[in-house]
Amino acid sequence: MFDAALEALAALLDPTLLIYLVIGVLAGLVMGIIPGLGGTGAVAVLLPFAFILEPTQALALIIGAVAVVHTSDTIAAVLIGVPGSASATVTLMDGHAMAKQGQAARALSIAFLSSMAGGVIGAIGLTLSIPIARPLVLAFGSPELFMLTVLGISLTATLSRGNMLRGLIAGVLGVLLGQIGAAPAAADYRFTFGSLFLNEGLDLVAVALGVFGLAEVIHLVAKRGAVSEVTGIGGGWRQGVRDFRTHWTHVIRGSLIGIWAGVLPGVGATAGTWMAYGSAVASSKDKKKFGKGDPRGIIAPESANNSVEAGDLIPTLLFGIPGGAPAALLMGALLVYGVEPGPRLITDHLDIIYTIVWSFAIASILGAALCFGISTPLARLSNVRFPVLGAGLIVIMFVSAYQEPKQFAVLQVMLLLAALGWFMKAINMPRAPFLIGFVLSIPMERYYFLTTRLYEGTEWVTRPGVLIMLGILVLPLLLAARRRLATNRVAGVEMAEDDDEGPDVGALERSWVPSIMAGLFTLTFLGALVQAQSFSTRAAVMPIVVGIVGLLLSLAMLIREIRSHRRDLTGSEGKLDVLRNVGAAFLWITLFVVLVYVLGTMLAALVFVPVFLWVVGKMAPWRIAVYTAVLLVVLWVLHHFAEIVLPVGIFTPGVLR
Repeated sequence: MFDAALEALAALLDPTLLIYLVIGVLAGLVMGIIPGLGGTGAVAVLLPFAFILEPTQALALIIGAVAVVHTSDTIAAVLIGVPGSASATVTLMDGHAMAKQGQAARALSIAFLSSMAGGVIGAIGLTLSIPIARPLVLAFGSPELFMLTVLGISLTATLSRGNMLRGLIAGVLGVLLGQIGAAPAAADYRFTFGSLFLNEGLDLVAVALGVFGLAEVIHLVAKRGAVSEVTGIGGGWRQGVRDFRTHWTHVIRGSLIGIWAGVLPGVGATAGTWMAYGSAVASSKDKKKFGKGDPRGIIAPESANNSVEAGDLIPTLLFGIPGGAPAALLMGALLVYGVEPGPRLITDHLDIIYTIVWSFAIASILGAALCFGISTPLARLSNVRFPVLGAGLIVIMFVSAYQEPKQFAVLQVMLLLAALGWFMKAINMPRAPFLIGFVLSIPMERYYFLTTRLYEGTEWVTRPGVLIMLGILVLPLLLAARRRLATNRVAGVEMAEDDDEGPDVGALERSWVPSIMAGLFTLTFLGALVQAQSFSTRAAVMPIVVGIVGLLLSLAMLIREIRSHRRDLTGSEGKLDVLRNVGAAFLWITLFVVLVYVLGTMLAALVFVPVFLWVVGKMAPWRIAVYTAVLLVVLWVLHHFAEIVLPVGIFTPGVLR
């Protein structure tokens, strides 16, 4: 085995293979920076080229891209508050908070080093998994997998940092949204309202970009200032290195959690990074620092997201069960070359496994080094007035979300989710649990029905792994409730989540808006319960459970908001100014969607971007012309060379289709 590892390393150091590895790394970095594309987009773009290469060359190309996507997706999340991928939303909370404080360089330094370490540790984990992974994976049955998804959603209580009720509502709302489309355990479609688009469910990229990305764009466009209120990017590169060394235990823990999340089918990078973040919060005594620029809030998820991709490869290579979408595409490439993933791969093609391992480790180091080189000029974006950045981001985000469903309806869904995301932000309702619930909704339901088929009654509850996870689930909730009661007795007031969301939070948190939102949540869950009565028995089980839980939680929030005596109902003029500015920003984004529907992406950008930059961005005419021209060239290149599909409109000329 050791000889095979050395032979694979020697082969990889061949200049030709190194060139393909570097090309893959560069492609992965670019795809990571573009919001919404991620590892799946990177592999999908490179896959056609891989089929004309030798197997080792193709593997170096693909693994080079997969290994670094989560290294570069941090850049947009930290600098402008727009996650490059769904899993980067975790890093966004503390990383973007640092950028707002003028410490963008420090945040990026921490993120790049943690991603590199996670990739290297993930490669080591992949190596060690070869002899021991089989018994570990087989020990996890459907009951343990079901409890793992429940445990992941229950982290909402920890992530909400004192705002447990709103966090739980957000998590349950995410689960409900994830149940749109085909039921996993019955031949039935749920909550589609006759729409063919909704039959396939909602795309994760669109949900993440709507609730986090577009919501942040609306907030910052309405604010019309720079992302960071502090001039300069800060001299925190070395401080980031020191933070990385100081919190090395979080690097190890986050990487191990990421590997395990990758090994378990259906969990993936997004849930794995949330689990790593939740673990960091739960193990820290000073939990209130998280979400405000705490280095540990960057280290834990960034260590996990790269190691998840290595973990994904363990079930893919050893058992032929893809751990995620990029791994599924990689498995497809192996099958084209006549290499069948599975236990026999260890005996028949051990060299291929070690080629993948070395490619992953080298690419992780190379990707981090390149990110350090390009991040200095990019970090200055945090001091640019956001409307200037927003014009291009609006276009790119809608194009990114369009790639998977390739239907115009996804743009409309993003608008609705952007409004929801902004109001959640405005009333201090954490959005992280919402995304966790959405990601784990279908896996949770699938594993539940599989468990009930295989075990009689509650027999599965007595399994050791299930009991352990039940303890992990219940104990933190009991401790959190105890701390909350003690705090209320001492302070006599309710704790609120201080998420540093901006001035609009302070204006609307103490207004009638939370009560209205609680009422809307109540009606939503009540409507879901009514709608679920028309589903088949197996398709209705989870919607009914989710509807009842969500209804009870929403009613509790509504009653608490109505009875609250700390509501500040004065200063309505300031609150109306906030809503007026946000409404204007939302209308601008809606205008772009309408233009895309009528004219198509290229012509819509040609009309929208100059007008937006002139009216909102207050840019000089010549700068507007250059900006628009560069954006159109980028769209043209992405369309013709990266096979990015641009939404077409009713009156789009044939040459632009």
